[in-house]
Amino acid sequence: MERESGIKKQNWDVKETEVFLEVLKELDMRKCLDGRKVRNTRLFRVAPEGFRRSVDRLKVRWKLLKSAYYKGKRDSDLAPVKVQGWWRYEETMVAIMESGHALASGPDRATEATEDSDSSVVNWPQPAPQDPSVQNLDLVVGPPLIIKADPEMDGQLKVGFIGAGNMAFGIAKGILAGNVPASCVTVGAPSSRNLGRFQEMGVAVTHSNVDVVCRSDVVFVAVKPHLVPPVLAEIAGRVTERHVLVSVAAGVTLETLEELLPEHAVVVRLMPNLPCLVQEGALLYCRGSRAKTEDGALLRSLLGRCGLVEEGPEAWIDVHTGLSGSGVAFVYLFAEALAEGALKMGMPSSLAHSIAAQTVLGAGRLLRDSGKHPAQLRSEVCTPGGTTVFGLHALERGGVRAAAMTAVEAATERAKELGRGSSSGSRK
Repeated sequence: MERESGIKKQNWDVKETEVFLEVLKELDMRKCLDGRKVRNTRLFRVAPEGFRRSVDRLKVRWKLLKSAYYKGKRDSDLAPVKVQGWWRYEETMVAIMESGHALASGPDRATEATEDSDSSVVNWPQPAPQDPSVQNLDLVVGPPLIIKADPEMDGQLKVGFIGAGNMAFGIAKGILAGNVPASCVTVGAPSSRNLGRFQEMGVAVTHSNVDVVCRSDVVFVAVKPHLVPPVLAEIAGRVTERHVLVSVAAGVTLETLEELLPEHAVVVRLMPNLPCLVQEGALLYCRGSRAKTEDGALLRSLLGRCGLVEEGPEAWIDVHTGLSGSGVAFVYLFAEALAEGALKMGMPSSLAHSIAAQTVLGAGRLLRDSGKHPAQLRSEVCTPGGTTVFGLHALERGGVRAAAMTAVEAATERAKELGRGSSSGSRK
Protein backbone atom coordinates (compact mmCIF):
# COMPACT_ATOMS: atom_id res chain seq x y z
CA MET A 1 0.00 0.00 0.00
CA GLU A 2 1.36 3.46 -0.79
CA ARG A 3 0.40 7.10 -0.51
CA GLU A 4 0.79 9.57 -3.31
CA SER A 5 -0.43 13.17 -3.19
CA GLY A 6 -2.42 12.36 -0.06
CA ILE A 7 -4.29 9.49 -1.75
CA LYS A 8 -4.09 6.00 -0.27
CA LYS A 9 -3.50 3.36 -2.94
CA GLN A 10 -3.70 -0.41 -2.89
CA ASN A 11 -1.97 -2.65 -5.38
CA TRP A 12 -4.36 -5.41 -6.35
CA ASP A 13 -3.62 -8.62 -8.20
CA VAL A 14 -6.12 -8.24 -11.05
CA LYS A 15 -6.52 -11.96 -11.72
CA GLU A 16 -6.96 -12.68 -8.03
CA THR A 17 -9.66 -10.06 -7.75
CA GLU A 18 -11.50 -11.46 -10.76
CA VAL A 19 -11.45 -14.94 -9.23
CA PHE A 20 -12.48 -13.48 -5.87
CA LEU A 21 -15.61 -12.01 -7.47
CA GLU A 22 -16.40 -15.18 -9.39
CA VAL A 23 -16.31 -17.15 -6.13
CA LEU A 24 -18.66 -14.61 -4.56
CA LYS A 25 -20.95 -14.84 -7.56
CA GLU A 26 -21.20 -18.61 -7.19
CA LEU A 27 -22.18 -18.52 -3.52
CA ASP A 28 -25.06 -20.59 -2.26
CA MET A 29 -27.79 -17.99 -2.80
CA ARG A 30 -30.21 -19.90 -0.62
CA LYS A 31 -28.17 -18.68 2.33
CA CYS A 32 -26.96 -15.27 1.24
CA LEU A 33 -29.82 -14.30 -1.09
CA ASP A 34 -27.57 -12.07 -3.19
CA GLY A 35 -24.30 -10.20 -3.04
CA ARG A 36 -25.78 -7.19 -1.29
CA LYS A 37 -26.56 -9.31 1.75
CA VAL A 38 -23.20 -10.87 2.50
CA ARG A 39 -23.13 -10.72 6.31
CA ASN A 40 -22.96 -13.30 9.01
CA THR A 41 -21.64 -16.40 7.26
CA ARG A 42 -18.11 -17.60 6.66
CA LEU A 43 -17.52 -17.30 2.95
CA PHE A 44 -13.93 -17.91 1.91
CA ARG A 45 -11.67 -20.64 3.18
CA VAL A 46 -8.08 -19.41 2.94
CA ALA A 47 -6.09 -22.14 1.21
CA PRO A 48 -2.58 -23.09 2.39
CA GLU A 49 -1.24 -22.47 -1.09
CA GLY A 50 -2.37 -20.22 -3.85
CA PHE A 51 -3.61 -16.72 -4.26
CA ARG A 52 -1.69 -14.00 -2.52
CA ARG A 53 -4.10 -12.31 -0.17
CA SER A 54 -4.79 -11.60 3.49
CA VAL A 55 -8.10 -11.52 5.32
CA ASP A 56 -7.88 -7.77 5.92
CA ARG A 57 -7.05 -7.03 2.29
CA LEU A 58 -10.03 -9.04 1.08
CA LYS A 59 -12.33 -7.20 3.48
CA VAL A 60 -11.07 -3.82 2.29
CA ARG A 61 -11.19 -4.93 -1.34
CA TRP A 62 -14.84 -6.02 -1.07
CA LYS A 63 -15.82 -2.73 0.62
CA LEU A 64 -14.08 -0.66 -2.04
CA LEU A 65 -15.72 -2.63 -4.83
CA LYS A 66 -19.15 -2.15 -3.26
CA SER A 67 -18.44 1.55 -2.77
CA ALA A 68 -17.39 1.86 -6.41
CA TYR A 69 -20.54 0.05 -7.51
CA TYR A 70 -22.84 2.35 -5.52
CA LYS A 71 -21.00 5.49 -6.63
CA GLY A 72 -21.09 4.25 -10.21
CA LYS A 73 -24.85 3.88 -9.93
CA ARG A 74 -25.09 7.51 -8.89
CA ASP A 75 -22.42 8.91 -11.19
CA SER A 76 -20.58 6.73 -13.69
CA ASP A 77 -17.63 9.10 -13.68
CA LEU A 78 -16.85 8.48 -10.00
CA ALA A 79 -16.32 4.73 -9.93
CA PRO A 80 -13.03 4.58 -11.89
CA VAL A 81 -11.57 7.15 -9.49
CA LYS A 82 -12.33 4.85 -6.53
CA VAL A 83 -11.10 1.66 -8.19
CA GLN A 84 -8.75 1.96 -11.14
CA GLY A 85 -9.52 -0.60 -13.83
CA TRP A 86 -13.14 -0.75 -12.67
CA TRP A 87 -14.15 -1.95 -16.13
CA ARG A 88 -12.47 -5.31 -15.36
CA TYR A 89 -14.83 -5.94 -12.45
CA GLU A 90 -17.94 -4.00 -13.37
CA GLU A 91 -19.85 -6.79 -15.15
CA THR A 92 -19.37 -9.31 -12.34
CA MET A 93 -20.13 -6.73 -9.64
CA VAL A 94 -23.40 -5.82 -11.37
CA ALA A 95 -24.29 -9.53 -11.55
CA ILE A 96 -23.56 -9.94 -7.85
CA MET A 97 -25.23 -6.79 -6.58
CA GLU A 98 -28.31 -6.91 -8.76
CA SER A 99 -29.14 -10.60 -8.68
CA GLY A 100 -32.33 -11.49 -6.89
CA HIS A 101 -32.36 -15.26 -7.30
CA ALA A 102 -30.10 -18.26 -6.99
CA LEU A 103 -27.26 -18.21 -9.49
CA ALA A 104 -25.70 -21.53 -8.66
CA SER A 105 -25.60 -24.16 -5.97
CA GLY A 106 -22.51 -24.41 -3.81
CA PRO A 107 -20.40 -27.56 -3.54
CA ASP A 108 -21.33 -30.50 -1.41
CA ARG A 109 -20.52 -29.29 2.08
CA ALA A 110 -21.23 -32.50 3.94
CA THR A 111 -17.68 -33.71 3.35
CA GLU A 112 -15.98 -30.47 4.35
CA ALA A 113 -17.82 -29.42 7.49
CA THR A 114 -15.58 -28.72 10.45
CA GLU A 115 -15.99 -27.13 13.84
CA ASP A 116 -15.09 -23.75 12.37
CA SER A 117 -17.04 -24.07 9.15
CA ASP A 118 -20.68 -23.80 8.23
CA SER A 119 -22.96 -24.51 5.31
CA SER A 120 -21.95 -21.36 3.46
CA VAL A 121 -18.21 -22.01 3.18
CA VAL A 122 -16.95 -21.99 -0.39
CA ASN A 123 -13.48 -23.24 -1.29
CA TRP A 124 -11.26 -21.13 -3.51
CA PRO A 125 -10.24 -22.73 -6.81
CA GLN A 126 -6.58 -23.60 -7.22
CA PRO A 127 -4.74 -20.82 -9.06
CA ALA A 128 -2.46 -21.20 -12.02
CA PRO A 129 1.29 -21.30 -11.25
CA GLN A 130 2.64 -17.84 -10.58
CA ASP A 131 5.40 -16.22 -12.54
CA PRO A 132 8.42 -16.24 -10.19
CA SER A 133 9.22 -12.70 -11.27
CA VAL A 134 5.97 -11.46 -9.76
CA GLN A 135 6.40 -9.99 -6.29
CA ASN A 136 4.96 -12.26 -3.59
CA LEU A 137 2.37 -10.48 -1.45
CA ASP A 138 0.99 -11.60 1.92
CA LEU A 139 -0.01 -15.27 2.09
CA VAL A 140 -2.09 -16.08 5.17
CA VAL A 141 -3.13 -19.51 6.34
CA GLY A 142 -5.95 -19.11 8.82
CA PRO A 143 -9.65 -19.36 9.59
CA PRO A 144 -12.35 -18.58 7.03
CA LEU A 145 -12.90 -14.94 6.20
CA ILE A 146 -16.10 -13.45 7.56
CA ILE A 147 -17.48 -10.57 5.53
CA LYS A 148 -20.32 -8.69 7.22
CA ALA A 149 -22.43 -5.90 5.92
CA ASP A 150 -21.23 -2.57 7.24
CA PRO A 151 -24.02 0.03 7.58
CA GLU A 152 -21.57 2.65 6.37
CA MET A 153 -21.03 0.74 3.13
CA ASP A 154 -24.12 -1.37 2.62
CA GLY A 155 -27.61 -0.01 3.20
CA GLN A 156 -29.18 -3.43 2.78
CA LEU A 157 -28.71 -4.59 6.38
CA LYS A 158 -32.14 -5.40 7.84
CA VAL A 159 -32.91 -4.47 11.45
CA GLY A 160 -35.89 -5.68 13.46
CA PHE A 161 -37.41 -4.90 16.85
CA ILE A 162 -39.57 -7.22 18.92
CA GLY A 163 -41.24 -4.79 21.26
CA ALA A 164 -42.26 -1.19 20.65
CA GLY A 165 -41.55 0.55 23.94
CA ASN A 166 -39.35 3.54 24.69
CA MET A 167 -36.09 1.59 24.49
CA ALA A 168 -36.95 0.22 21.06
CA PHE A 169 -38.06 3.65 19.90
CA GLY A 170 -34.90 5.36 21.12
CA ILE A 171 -32.61 2.77 19.53
CA ALA A 172 -34.61 2.87 16.27
CA LYS A 173 -34.29 6.67 16.13
CA GLY A 174 -30.53 6.41 16.53
CA ILE A 175 -30.20 3.70 13.88
CA LEU A 176 -32.33 5.68 11.41
CA ALA A 177 -30.17 8.74 12.06
CA GLY A 178 -27.29 6.71 10.63
CA ASN A 179 -27.16 5.07 7.23
CA VAL A 180 -29.89 2.46 7.71
CA PRO A 181 -32.99 3.51 5.74
CA ALA A 182 -36.47 3.18 7.22
CA SER A 183 -37.33 0.62 4.54
CA CYS A 184 -34.83 -1.75 6.18
CA VAL A 185 -36.39 -1.59 9.66
CA THR A 186 -39.32 -3.67 10.96
CA VAL A 187 -41.00 -3.31 14.35
CA GLY A 188 -43.32 -5.88 15.88
CA ALA A 189 -45.65 -5.66 18.87
CA PRO A 190 -48.87 -7.47 19.85
CA SER A 191 -50.77 -4.19 20.20
CA SER A 192 -50.98 -1.21 17.86
CA ARG A 193 -50.80 1.22 20.77
CA ASN A 194 -47.11 2.10 20.35
CA LEU A 195 -46.68 1.36 16.66
CA GLY A 196 -47.95 4.71 15.40
CA ARG A 197 -44.78 6.61 16.24
CA PHE A 198 -42.72 4.00 14.39
CA GLN A 199 -44.98 4.28 11.35
CA GLU A 200 -44.43 8.04 11.39
CA MET A 201 -40.72 7.33 10.88
CA GLY A 202 -41.55 5.22 7.81
CA VAL A 203 -40.66 1.78 9.20
CA ALA A 204 -42.69 -1.38 8.63
CA VAL A 205 -44.80 -2.65 11.53
CA THR A 206 -46.28 -6.05 12.25
CA HIS A 207 -48.01 -8.01 15.01
CA SER A 208 -45.93 -11.13 14.29
CA ASN A 209 -42.61 -11.72 16.07
CA VAL A 210 -41.77 -14.45 13.57
CA ASP A 211 -42.29 -11.97 10.75
CA VAL A 212 -39.77 -9.60 12.36
CA VAL A 213 -37.13 -12.35 12.52
CA CYS A 214 -37.71 -13.47 8.94
CA ARG A 215 -37.32 -9.90 7.66
CA SER A 216 -34.22 -9.03 9.69
CA ASP A 217 -30.54 -9.76 10.19
CA VAL A 218 -30.10 -7.93 13.50
CA VAL A 219 -33.04 -8.43 15.86
CA PHE A 220 -33.47 -6.37 19.04
CA VAL A 221 -35.53 -8.19 21.67
CA ALA A 222 -36.93 -5.21 23.57
CA VAL A 223 -39.59 -6.69 25.83
CA LYS A 224 -40.07 -6.93 29.60
CA PRO A 225 -37.81 -9.54 31.25
CA HIS A 226 -40.65 -11.94 32.09
CA LEU A 227 -41.71 -11.98 28.42
CA VAL A 228 -38.30 -13.01 27.08
CA PRO A 229 -38.74 -16.81 27.50
CA PRO A 230 -42.08 -17.04 25.63
CA VAL A 231 -40.89 -14.66 22.90
CA LEU A 232 -37.68 -16.61 22.29
CA ALA A 233 -39.58 -19.90 22.32
CA GLU A 234 -41.82 -18.48 19.59
CA ILE A 235 -39.01 -17.33 17.29
CA ALA A 236 -36.34 -19.97 18.03
CA GLY A 237 -37.24 -22.09 15.03
CA ARG A 238 -36.65 -19.17 12.66
CA VAL A 239 -33.30 -18.03 14.05
CA THR A 240 -30.43 -18.86 11.68
CA GLU A 241 -26.69 -18.30 11.66
CA ARG A 242 -27.11 -15.04 9.78
CA HIS A 243 -29.04 -13.46 12.67
CA VAL A 244 -27.60 -11.44 15.52
CA LEU A 245 -30.05 -11.29 18.44
CA VAL A 246 -29.64 -8.34 20.79
CA SER A 247 -31.50 -8.49 24.10
CA VAL A 248 -32.18 -5.25 26.00
CA ALA A 249 -34.17 -6.97 28.77
CA ALA A 250 -32.84 -6.02 32.21
CA GLY A 251 -31.44 -8.91 34.21
CA VAL A 252 -31.78 -11.62 31.53
CA THR A 253 -28.35 -13.22 31.29
CA LEU A 254 -26.49 -14.45 28.24
CA GLU A 255 -26.65 -17.96 29.66
CA THR A 256 -30.44 -17.77 29.78
CA LEU A 257 -30.69 -16.31 26.29
CA GLU A 258 -28.46 -19.00 24.78
CA GLU A 259 -30.36 -21.78 26.57
CA LEU A 260 -33.60 -20.54 25.01
CA LEU A 261 -32.21 -20.34 21.46
CA PRO A 262 -30.68 -22.82 18.98
CA GLU A 263 -27.03 -23.77 19.44
CA HIS A 264 -25.92 -21.68 16.47
CA ALA A 265 -27.62 -18.48 17.67
CA VAL A 266 -25.45 -15.37 17.96
CA VAL A 267 -26.52 -13.40 21.03
CA VAL A 268 -25.54 -10.00 22.42
CA ARG A 269 -26.83 -8.46 25.64
CA LEU A 270 -27.29 -4.69 25.56
CA MET A 271 -28.28 -2.21 28.24
CA PRO A 272 -29.30 1.20 26.86
CA ASN A 273 -30.96 4.05 28.73
CA LEU A 274 -33.77 6.51 28.08
CA PRO A 275 -31.66 9.39 26.64
CA CYS A 276 -31.28 7.24 23.53
CA LEU A 277 -34.53 9.02 22.60
CA VAL A 278 -32.47 12.19 22.03
CA GLN A 279 -29.34 10.34 20.84
CA GLU A 280 -27.50 11.01 24.09
CA GLY A 281 -27.72 7.52 25.56
CA ALA A 282 -25.14 5.48 27.43
CA LEU A 283 -25.12 1.90 26.11
CA LEU A 284 -23.08 -1.06 27.32
CA TYR A 285 -23.08 -4.45 25.61
CA CYS A 286 -21.48 -7.85 26.10
CA ARG A 287 -21.16 -10.67 23.59
CA GLY A 288 -22.38 -14.23 23.99
CA SER A 289 -20.21 -17.31 23.53
CA ARG A 290 -20.84 -17.46 19.77
CA ALA A 291 -20.71 -13.73 19.05
CA LYS A 292 -17.50 -12.65 17.31
CA THR A 293 -15.59 -9.41 17.50
CA GLU A 294 -17.13 -8.33 14.21
CA ASP A 295 -20.62 -8.83 15.66
CA GLY A 296 -19.73 -6.32 18.36
CA ALA A 297 -18.25 -3.97 15.77
CA LEU A 298 -21.42 -4.21 13.69
CA LEU A 299 -23.57 -3.41 16.73
CA ARG A 300 -21.33 -0.50 17.70
CA SER A 301 -21.59 0.87 14.16
CA LEU A 302 -25.39 0.55 14.18
CA LEU A 303 -25.77 2.25 17.56
CA GLY A 304 -23.18 4.98 17.06
CA ARG A 305 -25.83 7.69 16.71
CA CYS A 306 -27.59 6.62 19.94
CA GLY A 307 -24.84 8.02 22.16
CA LEU A 308 -21.88 6.48 23.99
CA VAL A 309 -21.49 2.78 23.11
CA GLU A 310 -19.06 0.60 25.06
CA GLU A 311 -18.34 -3.13 25.42
CA GLY A 312 -17.61 -4.85 28.71
CA PRO A 313 -17.95 -8.13 30.60
CA GLU A 314 -21.43 -9.27 31.54
CA ALA A 315 -20.77 -8.59 35.23
CA TRP A 316 -20.83 -4.89 34.39
CA ILE A 317 -24.25 -4.96 32.74
CA ASP A 318 -26.21 -5.02 36.00
CA VAL A 319 -23.96 -2.28 37.40
CA HIS A 320 -24.63 -0.22 34.29
CA THR A 321 -28.35 -0.76 34.87
CA GLY A 322 -28.06 0.75 38.34
CA LEU A 323 -25.69 3.52 37.29
CA SER A 324 -27.15 4.65 33.98
CA GLY A 325 -30.38 2.80 33.25
CA SER A 326 -31.92 3.66 36.62
CA GLY A 327 -29.48 6.53 37.18
CA VAL A 328 -31.40 8.66 34.70
CA ALA A 329 -34.35 8.67 37.12
CA PHE A 330 -32.03 9.59 39.99
CA VAL A 331 -30.84 12.63 38.02
CA TYR A 332 -34.44 13.60 37.30
CA LEU A 333 -35.24 13.43 41.01
CA PHE A 334 -32.29 15.69 41.77
CA ALA A 335 -33.34 18.14 39.02
CA GLU A 336 -36.86 18.17 40.44
CA ALA A 337 -35.49 18.92 43.91
CA LEU A 338 -33.35 21.77 42.52
CA ALA A 339 -36.40 23.33 40.88
CA GLU A 340 -38.51 22.95 44.02
CA GLY A 341 -35.78 24.66 46.03
CA ALA A 342 -35.90 27.61 43.66
CA LEU A 343 -39.71 27.58 43.85
CA LYS A 344 -39.49 27.73 47.65
CA MET A 345 -37.25 30.78 47.32
CA GLY A 346 -39.75 32.61 45.09
CA MET A 347 -38.94 31.69 41.46
CA PRO A 348 -41.85 30.76 39.14
CA SER A 349 -42.21 27.00 38.68
CA SER A 350 -41.84 26.89 34.89
CA LEU A 351 -38.70 29.01 34.93
CA ALA A 352 -37.22 27.02 37.82
CA HIS A 353 -37.71 23.71 35.98
CA SER A 354 -36.24 25.12 32.75
CA ILE A 355 -33.15 26.39 34.54
CA ALA A 356 -32.77 23.15 36.50
CA ALA A 357 -32.89 21.13 33.24
CA GLN A 358 -30.32 23.37 31.59
CA THR A 359 -28.11 23.20 34.68
CA VAL A 360 -28.10 19.39 34.57
CA LEU A 361 -27.48 19.40 30.82
CA GLY A 362 -24.65 21.91 30.98
CA ALA A 363 -22.99 20.26 33.96
CA GLY A 364 -23.17 16.85 32.28
CA ARG A 365 -21.74 18.10 29.00
CA LEU A 366 -18.88 19.89 30.75
CA LEU A 367 -18.14 16.78 32.80
CA ARG A 368 -18.09 14.60 29.68
CA ASP A 369 -16.18 16.94 27.40
CA SER A 370 -13.60 18.25 29.85
CA GLY A 371 -12.40 14.80 30.91
CA LYS A 372 -11.97 16.10 34.46
CA HIS A 373 -12.94 14.21 37.60
CA PRO A 374 -16.26 15.41 39.09
CA ALA A 375 -14.49 16.41 42.30
CA GLN A 376 -12.15 18.68 40.36
CA LEU A 377 -15.01 20.45 38.59
CA ARG A 378 -16.87 20.78 41.90
CA SER A 379 -13.86 22.41 43.53
CA GLU A 380 -13.60 24.86 40.59
CA VAL A 381 -17.11 26.13 41.37
CA CYS A 382 -16.41 26.62 45.07
CA THR A 383 -14.85 29.78 46.49
CA PRO A 384 -13.87 30.22 50.13
CA GLY A 385 -16.88 31.32 52.14
CA GLY A 386 -19.07 31.39 49.00
CA THR A 387 -22.58 30.21 48.29
CA THR A 388 -21.63 26.86 46.74
CA VAL A 389 -19.63 25.53 49.67
CA PHE A 390 -22.52 26.36 52.02
CA GLY A 391 -24.93 24.52 49.73
CA LEU A 392 -22.64 21.51 49.43
CA HIS A 393 -22.36 21.37 53.21
CA ALA A 394 -26.14 21.17 53.41
CA LEU A 395 -26.20 18.33 50.85
CA GLU A 396 -23.53 16.38 52.72
CA ARG A 397 -25.39 16.89 55.96
CA GLY A 398 -28.47 15.46 54.28
CA GLY A 399 -26.53 12.40 53.17
CA VAL A 400 -26.94 12.97 49.42
CA ARG A 401 -23.67 11.18 48.56
CA ALA A 402 -24.50 8.07 50.58
CA ALA A 403 -28.09 8.10 49.27
CA ALA A 404 -26.88 8.17 45.65
CA MET A 405 -24.42 5.33 46.20
CA THR A 406 -27.09 3.27 47.97
CA ALA A 407 -29.53 3.92 45.10
CA VAL A 408 -27.07 2.56 42.52
CA GLU A 409 -26.36 -0.45 44.74
CA ALA A 410 -30.07 -1.18 45.25
CA ALA A 411 -30.87 -0.92 41.54
CA THR A 412 -27.91 -3.16 40.67
CA GLU A 413 -28.99 -5.81 43.17
CA ARG A 414 -32.53 -5.71 41.80
CA ALA A 415 -31.18 -6.26 38.28
CA LYS A 416 -29.30 -9.30 39.57
CA GLU A 417 -32.48 -10.62 41.18
CA LEU A 418 -34.31 -10.28 37.88
CA GLY A 419 -31.50 -12.21 36.23
CA ARG A 420 -31.72 -15.04 38.75
CA GLY A 421 -35.50 -15.16 38.28
CA SER A 422 -35.25 -15.32 34.49
CA SER A 423 -32.58 -18.02 34.72
CA SER A 424 -34.65 -20.24 37.00
CA GLY A 425 -37.76 -19.62 34.90
CA SER A 426 -35.99 -20.72 31.71
CA ARG A 427 -35.12 -24.09 33.27
CA LYS A 428 -38.67 -24.96 34.30
